[in-house]
Amino acid sequence: MIIYAFAQLVLATEAPATTGTATESGGIDLLLPAAEELFAGVIAFAIVFFFIWKWAIPALNKSLEARQAAIAAEFEAAEKAKLEAESLLTDYRAQLAGANAEAAKIVSSARDAGESVKSDIVSRAETEATQIKARAHEEIAGERERVAGDLRRQVADLSMDVAQRVVGSSIDTDAQRRLVDQYIEELGGVR
Repeated sequence: MIIYAFAQLVLATEAPATTGTATESGGIDLLLPAAEELFAGVIAFAIVFFFIWKWAIPALNKSLEARQAAIAAEFEAAEKAKLEAESLLTDYRAQLAGANAEAAKIVSSARDAGESVKSDIVSRAETEATQIKARAHEEIAGERERVAGDLRRQVADLSMDVAQRVVGSSIDTDAQRRLVDQYIEELGGVR
């Protein structure tokens, strides 16, 4: 209605400016429809506007609200996924640090075990060397006694030979040996 009143106002101001016959159209009459058409157009517009207002806009609002809810849900899901990823990253870093600490512990343990094996091998080698030295000393002492015994016999034999030559007669061999052994023992006690 407002449009109709506005159109009448515009037409009323333009009416005196038109000169000529009534059949001749010009100016604003060419732009504005006839009053009956304008009235019918406004009523049709009002009916269409009412139906759009009543049914189309609520449906459009529902779809917009559903879209907003879907976007909000996706945003929340993305936030949850982000938080979960950050949590997994933190767990992964903690596990990695634990694995590094465990690896360092294993390396340290292996190093300690290696040192222990090394010291064990060295101590065994030292023990074995000591045993070898002791056996060598025993063998040397045994060999020394054997050589000393051989030397005694040779000295005894030489002494008897010399004594026989000096005395010129043969003395009993057993008596000679006893005499030489006694002499050697006396010499051994002097050492």
